[in-house]
Amino acid sequence: MGHSHSHSHSEGNSHSHGQNVNKRALKLSFFIITFYMIIEVIGGVMTNSLALLSDAGHMLSDATALGLSYLAMTLGERKATEFKTFGFKRFEVLVAFINGLTLIGISLYIFWEAYRRLSQPPEVISTGMLIVATIGLVVNILAAYLLMKGDTSGNLNMKSAFLHVIGDLLGSVGAITAALFIMFFEWDLADPIASVLVAVLIIISAYRVTKDSIHILMEGVPVHIKVDDVQKALTSIKNVVGVHDLHIWAISSDIPSLSCHILIEDTQFSQAVLKDAKDLLHDKFGIEHTTIQIDTPDIQCDIKDH
Repeated sequence: MGHSHSHSHSEGNSHSHGQNVNKRALKLSFFIITFYMIIEVIGGVMTNSLALLSDAGHMLSDATALGLSYLAMTLGERKATEFKTFGFKRFEVLVAFINGLTLIGISLYIFWEAYRRLSQPPEVISTGMLIVATIGLVVNILAAYLLMKGDTSGNLNMKSAFLHVIGDLLGSVGAITAALFIMFFEWDLADPIASVLVAVLIIISAYRVTKDSIHILMEGVPVHIKVDDVQKALTSIKNVVGVHDLHIWAISSDIPSLSCHILIEDTQFSQAVLKDAKDLLHDKFGIEHTTIQIDTPDIQCDIKDH
């Protein structure tokens, strides 16, 4: 019997550096978005623009999302305890899930408010709306740039925060377009129509983030890993007879984990097989957190009988 549990020191340092970059990006983006959200709320009320107010509502969720994401990363760095043996990294996924649900709720509210305004479009002060929306676009581009310097592909928490900001950026584009239509064509319907388009974009992003976070919370296999490929690769290792009880999941979006039983004919090959399996999982599939038990045919039979 044998057990493998692996982490490399250099990879730990690299992960730590990546976390620090992500945290700095989140903190700066949080302050930028929060400051401008206040300005946009005031501007939306003064100009009577739903497009601006819906964008401000989205910015409020952004500020909350960025703040929670920063908190999640900070908590995720805490060491494991006797009650939380995996540590607190799963909190990041939980925050991404909450962010997704928040975005869906905001989208539904925008749809409802736009429906009311489509039947009775109110007068909108287009010049003020254009100025506020243009500044908002610049602010969102800056926040998106800061977040892009972090890991927006592998880390679900950063991805959800980035999608929040992209939704805002598109909201600003929609508000600018609506302001121009109102200014040059006196078409007040452009305001609620722009807000509906933004809501559609937001709800698509929200669906993706929510689906990904639920997949991780349900211990689903990471999307970039195929169980059959892992099974075949492990079975192809010299002196391996078979692989069973194979489980692949993710502790958080960027920490895939694996546990399995590897069947061999003779216990003298245990350590060599363990090393080969660990190296293969790390090099080919990027799985560092592994727990592997080595079985022999007699132990395998006992397990099946039991």
